[in-house]
Amino acid sequence: MNIRILSLMCFVLLGFSACKKFEDFQTDPNRTTQATPDLVFSSVQQQAFNRISVGAAMASRQLVNVESVSSEQYYNWLRGSFNDYGNLRQVYKMNQEAERLGKTSYLPLAVFFKCWYLYDLTLTFGDIPYSEALQGDNQQFQPKYDTQQAVFLQMLNELDQANAMIAKDMEPVSGDLIYGGDLQQWKKAINTFTLKVLMTLSAKVNDPSLNVAARFAKIVNDPATYPVFTDNSDNLSLPYYDIVNNRYPYYNNNGIQTANYMEKTFVDLLKGLKDPRLFRYAAPARALVNQYGAEDFRAYEGVLGSAPNNENAAQVVTGRVSNINSRYYNNPTNEPALGLGFSELQFLLAEAAVRGWIAGNAVAFYQAGIQASLAFAKVPETDINTYLAQESLQQLTPGNEIKEIVTQKYIASFMLPSWNAFYEQRRTGFPIFDVSGGAVLNNGKVPKRWMYPEDELRNNADNLAAAVSRQYPEGDHINGVMWLLQ
Repeated sequence: MNIRILSLMCFVLLGFSACKKFEDFQTDPNRTTQATPDLVFSSVQQQAFNRISVGAAMASRQLVNVESVSSEQYYNWLRGSFNDYGNLRQVYKMNQEAERLGKTSYLPLAVFFKCWYLYDLTLTFGDIPYSEALQGDNQQFQPKYDTQQAVFLQMLNELDQANAMIAKDMEPVSGDLIYGGDLQQWKKAINTFTLKVLMTLSAKVNDPSLNVAARFAKIVNDPATYPVFTDNSDNLSLPYYDIVNNRYPYYNNNGIQTANYMEKTFVDLLKGLKDPRLFRYAAPARALVNQYGAEDFRAYEGVLGSAPNNENAAQVVTGRVSNINSRYYNNPTNEPALGLGFSELQFLLAEAAVRGWIAGNAVAFYQAGIQASLAFAKVPETDINTYLAQESLQQLTPGNEIKEIVTQKYIASFMLPSWNAFYEQRRTGFPIFDVSGGAVLNNGKVPKRWMYPEDELRNNADNLAAAVSRQYPEGDHINGVMWLLQ
């Protein structure tokens, strides 16, 4: 009897399972298939700003690897990555879930992060997929490439729209790791970022479709409509915590402790300016610190990033080369990842004043940028005042104003989460990156860009070929000069 009942039960169960579709088994009933926008927003911020890279510091002649041959250091990189399109899908998901739940406060943030990622992508390659690549769940696998000019124009228009979308009475957002949900702070970040995008277009100031100088002045001259950062408290910076998976990315990293040393031209620049940030960026050379003391500029030395690896390693053995400051590998919180800061804004304003885009005292903006950078680096206030009191920093040298502004921006960029220093050098020519040491590849030249990803050759060959031929007559290579720089 028990056997007959058991058989009947099995038959009934089989009958029910036969009625279910295959895809019904692919959904875990205990796991949600939708994410609220606040959860996605937290992830989006981490992906966007937690990007501190010694590779960028090596390419920008600030650090040197003495244990292996770095492609960034010796300028022999090849292909870049389209991984940020994966991050853009997360931004789209945040936007989608915000619309589904009626959480409109997240919508301008989605626009901002879309532009943030596209800005980096176009600076990396030139023309990129844009209009056909960002179709949400229906994204094309073979999108056309938009021109870099079209990408920048669309970004500027969308950033302006994002600013207009944020009203004073909007509901705060949740999941905000940076501003605690305050949309007025995000409004400042959006407009400050827009000024950065506009300055990136300095070579295109005469392009009537972009209207670069007028757009820049419109933001600066109307702070009620276009608020921007007013001090370091407004910084777009991701904090770190002494919690697993939330610590500074190089905490307890043996490689940065033993392989990465300071680059000579960078150290010499800071020593020449008597810049106290050197003491926050670097450690005194062990063979010199006892002779001079940790706060004597003579205790700090570097090696040329362009010199052969074995020569640099031999110098390190003598103990006369400075390592990176121990806080970068010993402090789990160290300093926040500064995606965009008040210091950078002041340098943008100083450069815009020199170029005649806005009224204002370029020297005052310049000094404010330096002061904000020193404060961010936690240089003692007395040392900040002493540094700024130097006669060389009380003025901008006629004919060299852009060089001096961008040089200070370069110094301020050390170990921040972007390739900003490299891109600014590419845009302005300042500072000159040393290639004199005899080991630089790429025929001794600093690259201008990255080649397109290998996957595009296989999956989107026709559109890629059209983009390359339109931009780079000599082919897809790292020395190609993109529209932005022409």
